[in-house]
Amino acid sequence: TYNTHTRVVCSAHDLQRTFIPLIFCQRDILFLQLGCADNPIQNCDMFCLITEALSVCVCVQVKLWRLCDPELQQPSSPELTLRPGHGRLELVAFHPTSSGLLAVGATKSPLLWDTSRQDAPLAVLEQHGDQLQSLSWKQDGSLLASSCKVITTHHIPVSFMASPFMSKHDNGNVLFPLQLHPCLLVCYLFGQTVTATPFYDLIPLSSSLSLTLSLVSHCLADTSTRGVAMVPKLALDVMSCEVMRVLQLTDSCIVPISYQVPRKGSGQEFHDDLYPDTVGTTPAMSADEWWQGGNKQVKKNLHSTTNSHPTVLQDPARGCSTSSSPLSTPSSSAAPSRSPSSTSGLSSGFLPSPSPSQSAKAIQNLLGPTSKFRHIQGAVMHRDTHITNLRGLNLTTPGESDGFCANSQRVAVPLAISGGQIAILERSQPGRLPDTSMPTIQNSVNVVDFSWDPFDTHQLAVAGDDAKIRVWQVPEGGLTETLTEPEVILQGHTEKIYSIKYHPLASGLLVSSSYDLTVRLWDVDSGEEVKILSGHQDQIFGMAWSPDGKLLATVCKDGKVRIYDPRKSAEPVQEGPGPEGHRGARVVWVCEGKYLLVSGFDSRSERGLYLYAADSLSTGAIDTAMVDVSPSTLIPFYDPDTSVVILTGKGDTRVHIYEVVTEAPHFMPCSSFNSPEPHKGLAFLPKTECSVRDVEIAVGLMLTKTTIEPVAFRVPRVKKEFFQDDVYTDTAVCWEPALTASAWLSGMNGHHKKISLKPKDMTPVSEAPKEAPVRKYLPSSVYLEEKTDEQKKEELLTAMVAKLGNMDDPLPQESFEGVDEDEWVSDCDRKEVFHP
Repeated sequence: TYNTHTRVVCSAHDLQRTFIPLIFCQRDILFLQLGCADNPIQNCDMFCLITEALSVCVCVQVKLWRLCDPELQQPSSPELTLRPGHGRLELVAFHPTSSGLLAVGATKSPLLWDTSRQDAPLAVLEQHGDQLQSLSWKQDGSLLASSCKVITTHHIPVSFMASPFMSKHDNGNVLFPLQLHPCLLVCYLFGQTVTATPFYDLIPLSSSLSLTLSLVSHCLADTSTRGVAMVPKLALDVMSCEVMRVLQLTDSCIVPISYQVPRKGSGQEFHDDLYPDTVGTTPAMSADEWWQGGNKQVKKNLHSTTNSHPTVLQDPARGCSTSSSPLSTPSSSAAPSRSPSSTSGLSSGFLPSPSPSQSAKAIQNLLGPTSKFRHIQGAVMHRDTHITNLRGLNLTTPGESDGFCANSQRVAVPLAISGGQIAILERSQPGRLPDTSMPTIQNSVNVVDFSWDPFDTHQLAVAGDDAKIRVWQVPEGGLTETLTEPEVILQGHTEKIYSIKYHPLASGLLVSSSYDLTVRLWDVDSGEEVKILSGHQDQIFGMAWSPDGKLLATVCKDGKVRIYDPRKSAEPVQEGPGPEGHRGARVVWVCEGKYLLVSGFDSRSERGLYLYAADSLSTGAIDTAMVDVSPSTLIPFYDPDTSVVILTGKGDTRVHIYEVVTEAPHFMPCSSFNSPEPHKGLAFLPKTECSVRDVEIAVGLMLTKTTIEPVAFRVPRVKKEFFQDDVYTDTAVCWEPALTASAWLSGMNGHHKKISLKPKDMTPVSEAPKEAPVRKYLPSSVYLEEKTDEQKKEELLTAMVAKLGNMDDPLPQESFEGVDEDEWVSDCDRKEVFHP
């Protein structure tokens, strides 16, 4: 429970520190990270002229704390303890102009205390008839006002008239004025456990000592108010015309409420009529000087236009957000939301309302670095490029398989027909497939995985559940009859095969993984097994060759990610912890082979991305990005030219896109692509299939139940007539081998040559001529220019004449040609003609 008088206090110029009394058990108190009292706090106040001085009223004593820098450890004991000996203490308030002068409210009497003298108070003022409820110093420090339960008021120099708000909202809650604003003559009333925050203007009457309250605005909060505090004037965002900021204490957080005056030019101009000079932060005199009759005032300072940018203070379990309420109209506070900060716990301060010129930078700072591909757009190409009327698709391929595969010329699709049949569709022949049967590749066993040779668009390797790999040769122009005899059969595994992958540089080199927990390398040309890799303890989810073709990475169900150097050792050269989930995973090399990207599941079956440093795999993932919850494994496609990874799963409707970078944050999300219906797979084509004129960075084929549809991923650009050389770096010629399988096995290494995708008739955008900005609209001065009555009349007449046309212009009928006299026929002649 909160004492009726307990309130939040805020330092005058230490804008980063706010103190909240948080009650733990019954007697322990914590001020942020500052423990202090042995008894419940009755009231607290901060000396407005000395940042580090905090006074706490605890039952029968007053404790003064000297606070240090927020980054340092706060003191565990008070610097000074005052024991007035006048019974229970309820209130405490520092003097506004003198240092070390304190007003303490006992049960019925106000006390004045000089903190430099601990033996006895300076004065014990007149005793009230009932419990003392409030104390307030006059701004110049000359008078002290007090009130008690019997509604007697002492030393008040002005009289107040009845407030319509208070009469309408008398529900047992105490409304008290937070502050009489010395510059604008406004009054703010708050009540604990209420949600309405009224805002009043003090209007002088005919008598100089009479004022009336006029309701200007109010703010409706979402939660009950437990305490309030006024943010110091020097913390306001004056360039946004913020005249006041109030901190509302709720059960779980502190909500800043900002009051702004709508002004033209807000954010660019300083409105000095709203901001008279305000008091500074240096004491005018000591307590002893004031007691001797001194009446010095604190020097005034001009408002500064530079404000701090603290962060929102919130409960770790519940968040809060800033609300704004302009003076002209009432508004409600924003709904509680999570703070942008990724760390939990208590922080200090509040975000001021940004000016329009600072909004973009502020949002950028909050969101952090963003990808230049963040607005990437996925679009299904024209229907003329689709292959339709697919029938009998096999939709139950193992999770380790991509579902289908494609190269620049043809697509291989598994069919749900006995004998493990695969349909070969030519990309050069889109359209509707015939209803009759078509020629296929017949494997005689169930197909588990298949892959095109990257250097031969006619060669297809197919792995079956009989532990054999069959290599087929598709004739030029596509299949004209069903193929039943493969070119080569690779045999060596003792159990069903998981997946197969071709080497990215060496021709005729294939790797396969199997239920026998081995990974084997094959020379396709000779049909021989050349290497056996061991070390896996469970099912192998995925494999990936490094970009230079030297290393092989695997991810396994035993929770390990491994890297092999097949030419040097059959055992892994590195091993590290993988995803915790056991539902499936994939692995791909990114960032020029310096990192490994693994897509998998966590212990709660949530899909995520895990980034590993390739040279320190044992240290675990250096970064993680959770994606969503779905049963299918995310299949990644990585574009090395843009460092963009595109991921989707079988049966998904959404394609996720990220840019992967070497610096934190490593995963920068981009716009996703949503398909109208669940797709069964996504296979990507070589970079040469992209249209650089449309700024396409990737083109894939999307397999649905009955169609194959090309999908282009484009980057929006304004000057598409130029070649976007910042997007299209030289790309590798990945369709040509760098060396043979035998050369690679002997220890040789190679690399792909690179080419530019720039057409000859396009100019790089980096070399485009610099054009002066063109104004799309006329300046506002043209529309706002005042015109005289004569000018308006002239414009009106001109417009009317323009519609009527020129009087001197000939009429249309004047250009018609008539008939000669001898061509006219009389009535008699006409009768003779028709009635001879």
